[in-house]
Amino acid sequence: MAALAGKGFDLRAMTRKPDSPAAKALAARGVSVVRGDLNDPASVREALGGAWGAFSVQNTWEAGVELEEEQGKRFATLAKDAGVQHLVYSSVGSAHRNTGIPHFDNKWRVEGTVRDLKFPSHVILRPVFFMENLVSPWFLNGDTLAAAINPDTVLQMIAVADIGKYAARAFTDADRLNRREIDLAGDAMTIPAAAQVLARGLGRPVNFVSIPIEDVRKNSADFAAMLEWFDRVGYDADIPGLEREFGITSTKLADWAAQRRT
Repeated sequence: MAALAGKGFDLRAMTRKPDSPAAKALAARGVSVVRGDLNDPASVREALGGAWGAFSVQNTWEAGVELEEEQGKRFATLAKDAGVQHLVYSSVGSAHRNTGIPHFDNKWRVEGTVRDLKFPSHVILRPVFFMENLVSPWFLNGDTLAAAINPDTVLQMIAVADIGKYAARAFTDADRLNRREIDLAGDAMTIPAAAQVLARGLGRPVNFVSIPIEDVRKNSADFAAMLEWFDRVGYDADIPGLEREFGITSTKLADWAAQRRT
């Protein structure tokens, strides 16, 4: 949203909680905030009314794999019915590569719905692993960065703010990017190297600890399947090619971490 500010669009944000601090902050910046819920088709239909373009993103970890897919397909269908001319869908890196990861494969099926609806124009963005994930409880607890990933596996990653920059281009350059499906990444390194980078950036100890994949599988077979795929195959976004084409300087993990020092 921030990356589209001042680009000539009247911006509208749909949220279940229009009275939340985040929604109020958007409203203070001139964004029109409307109430809507991905599980309430009528509210989504109303939120989409009169819009030229729409950005679609869902959350597996909140909705679950099946409901996320339903939400993504429903949003795309309602957008087409509402007369939206340009849809930007945020999928996941390598969704097209038959990964076998449930929360990757469901996004591939949503992509299929977007294509089948034949919007006048659409763009599919496929971001890789978020840098923000590294400091979530899934990985960082105290001074321990724990992961069931081979220490030698190089993992592509991207800052969420950079996804916003590419998403903004998907709207401002809609004609040029029409029908493009773009894998997005900004940096790549092993998890032990990431621990060292985070330690320097955050200004506190961060130590990598390898944990058994079965410990992860006990909590989420889906998450475990993703980590195993990282070791076996991995993302393949063209980071230099993205920077050349879009003129966007990728945020590196060192800079991202330094910005979060408290």
